[in-house]
Amino acid sequence: IEAMSGPEGLVVRLLYGSGLRLSEALRLRVRDLDFEMNQILVRDAKGQKDRVTLLPESVRRPLKKQLVYARGLHREDLSKGFGRVALPNALARKYPNAEKEWSWQYVFPASRTYRELDTGVVRRHRLHESTVQRALRRAALGTEIAKPVHAA
Repeated sequence: IEAMSGPEGLVVRLLYGSGLRLSEALRLRVRDLDFEMNQILVRDAKGQKDRVTLLPESVRRPLKKQLVYARGLHREDLSKGFGRVALPNALARKYPNAEKEWSWQYVFPASRTYRELDTGVVRRHRLHESTVQRALRRAALGTEIAKPVHAA
């Protein structure tokens, strides 16, 4: 973990400190973090249920820095006429402007946007699991860990 940096390193630290699964950490949205209560709301977790887990003290400061980065990216996207994120289930129909709201943006946004083929809407997805897995493998190669290393 110490050999990792950037958003991927933060994701792994979050997994280790909070008990999140990799997919849960990458699906986190800004609204899921509660710094006052030191909690993370995990939506649609195992069994399609929501659960609450702890927000480790060790990731609070780097997580706030990540949010500053993500917010800047979101503002830049909005200025270009983008800034939309896919919403779960039927929320996009229920709240038509929510896909541009800051609170619905991913904590770990992807570096690139994509255009939906059917609608032509430009969106930004989240960091992909393979990106974190590759970074974790690279970090493990530089250590003396003899066992396979991966994030579940």
